[in-house]
Amino acid sequence: MKRSPRIRAHQDIEGEAFIVLRDSVSITFYLPCEHVLISNRVRHALDVYRRAVGMDALDEFDTQEGEWDYLDEKGWARVDELLARPHSSRVHLRGRRGDELAFGFTYLGKSLEDPLARSWGLVPTSAVEFWLPTEFLETHGPERVRTLALELAEGLPFNSGEVGLAFRMRGWLQSNTPLVRAAAARYPGISLSGMDELTDRLGKRIRGPAWLTFLGSQFLDELGGSSGLRDCLTSQKTMMRELDGTRVMVSLGEGPEAGDLEAGDTLPHYRELARVLEPWLYRHEGPWGNLTPEEIRRWERRFLD
Repeated sequence: MKRSPRIRAHQDIEGEAFIVLRDSVSITFYLPCEHVLISNRVRHALDVYRRAVGMDALDEFDTQEGEWDYLDEKGWARVDELLARPHSSRVHLRGRRGDELAFGFTYLGKSLEDPLARSWGLVPTSAVEFWLPTEFLETHGPERVRTLALELAEGLPFNSGEVGLAFRMRGWLQSNTPLVRAAAARYPGISLSGMDELTDRLGKRIRGPAWLTFLGSQFLDELGGSSGLRDCLTSQKTMMRELDGTRVMVSLGEGPEAGDLEAGDTLPHYRELARVLEPWLYRHEGPWGNLTPEEIRRWERRFLD
């Protein structure tokens, strides 16, 4: 497996250097379910993740009052309270001080029938995301990450999911935006973050191909089942695994690849899957960080044009 490019940015904040962008691995599942129906499953998935990466890998939680607090016994009790909210939930956890972007967990539980969201033209979906540093991938190997993703997927009623290289950032800042722009234009296999925007608009669309792409029954039915999907995928690097008869995981190679357009590595097996999924691919409308509409469209179609 080719090593992924190191993409890091730091910023001085009150005399202390903080990492504000890092290359990472994202494991994300989109759940077209009411928050109240899946909160216990999400809590179980969080436990699975912590056992895999270390029970102390997550160190702080977003209090939702403009600050972060420690995940001690009281902090974890507060996390459980946030997950138990009746209509919607927002939970952000991060890693140890010094490299808070190494490990992370985000859950956005939505009310899919929120009349206010509907009046604004939004199509919400719940979603959960688990972050790993690329060092975890290099130390433990891609098979360990694949195994973790499958274990997480087993208990989650996902419509789609993706696992692959991604930029993890502390918001869109002047110090990291130029680096994101340049890297996104060069490395098509590294995904852009933007979970807040996606959960308000994704609905039952697919974000796009990743190293591991999880597809639920909705897409399989329209593709003619797992056999119909398999017939569309001819690359020798592509493998497909049926999960429970109604869902599949498509693997694009042994491990995640960044690609490199400057070197002519366009990731043709990713492009093949993108063409198969094109009728269901998500197209973002409106702002997305500091990107222009042209940059958003170019990035979304990086495997199609």
